[in-house]
Amino acid sequence: MANLVEIRDLRVAFDGVPVLHGIDLDVRPGEALGLVGESGCGKSVTWLAALGLLPSKAKVSGTVTLGETDLSGAPQAKLEKVRGGRIAMIFQDPSSALNPVLKVGRQLCEALRLHRGLTGNDARREALRLMDMVGIPDARGRFSLYPHEFSGGQCQRLMIAMALAGEPDLLIADEPTTALDATIQAQILDLLARLRAEMNMAIVFISHDLGAVAQVCERVCVMYAGRIVEQGAVGLLFERPRHPYTRGLFDAIPRLHGPRTPLVPIPGTVPDPRNLPKGCAFQPRCAHARGFCQSERPDLLAQKDGRKLACAFPLPEGSEEVEREVRREGMLQ
Repeated sequence: MANLVEIRDLRVAFDGVPVLHGIDLDVRPGEALGLVGESGCGKSVTWLAALGLLPSKAKVSGTVTLGETDLSGAPQAKLEKVRGGRIAMIFQDPSSALNPVLKVGRQLCEALRLHRGLTGNDARREALRLMDMVGIPDARGRFSLYPHEFSGGQCQRLMIAMALAGEPDLLIADEPTTALDATIQAQILDLLARLRAEMNMAIVFISHDLGAVAQVCERVCVMYAGRIVEQGAVGLLFERPRHPYTRGLFDAIPRLHGPRTPLVPIPGTVPDPRNLPKGCAFQPRCAHARGFCQSERPDLLAQKDGRKLACAFPLPEGSEEVEREVRREGMLQ
C-alpha cells in the first residue's frame, strides 16, 4: 500500500540555527502514528514545516509529498487547499484556537464553506451533524453560543469538529489533551479512536503522554534534539525499548502500582540547538555512552525486529522488567 504522506530529509533552521536535522517519516493510510519526546525535540515543528505554517524567517528544505502532490515549496494557494482539506490539525489549547468573538456555529459553517463549498441551511445542517458526532450535547441549542460558554473539553470537541469539516485524510493532533483533566482526556482519546475507525482517517498524535500514545497509536517515533532516534510498532517499543532515551522516558513515569519508589529522571537537560554536543546529541545524558558516541552520530538504521534505531550501543533486546512495568501500568492490554 502506498504511503499517504512521505517526508524525506526535512530540515529546518531559525536564524541559521538548525532545529530539525533530516527527518524521514511515512504515514500510511488509516494508521495512527505517535510522536513522543521532550519539549523542544521538534515534534510540532516537523508538521508545521510540512504544512508551510512556519514563519518566514524559518529556512526549510527537504521534500513532503501527499499522495501524488508535492508540498515542498508549494505556493500558498496550493497549500491552503491541502490545509484543513486533506490534512487537518488540532492544537493543545482550543481556547486560543477558537475565535472568542464569533459564535461557534458561524466558525463551523465558515470551515464548511471554505473546504466543501457548503452555505446556508446545508452548512448549518452539516455543522449540527458534526457537533453531534463529536459529542456536543444539545447541539441545536448551543449552535449560537460563544466559545467561552463551553468547557475546555467541549471546546476541544468543537476543534475536532472543525478539523473534520473538510473530511481530511490525515488529522494531526498536537497535544490535544494536555490542557484537560484526566476524565476528559480519556473521553477525547476515545473520540479520536472512534472517529479514525469510522472515517478511515490517519492520525498523527503528538504527545508527551506515553499512556495516551499507547491507547491511540499503532506505531510510534521517538524524537530527540531534532532527530528520530527510535521508531517501530507501539507494542515492540513499549515492551522492549532499546534506545537509552526511550528507556529513560519510561523510567521517569510515576508508578501507580506496587511499592513507592523515587522517580528516575533523565539527567541533564535537552541541549540548546545553538550548541549541540558533537557525535550523538544524547551522549552527555546517557549512562551507556562510550568514546565513539562523543565523535560519531549514529544513523537511523533498520533492525531485525522491524524497528529503526539510531544508537551505537543500544540496550539488550530482552527487557522483561520494562515489559512488566508497562503492562502493570495498563499502557498495553
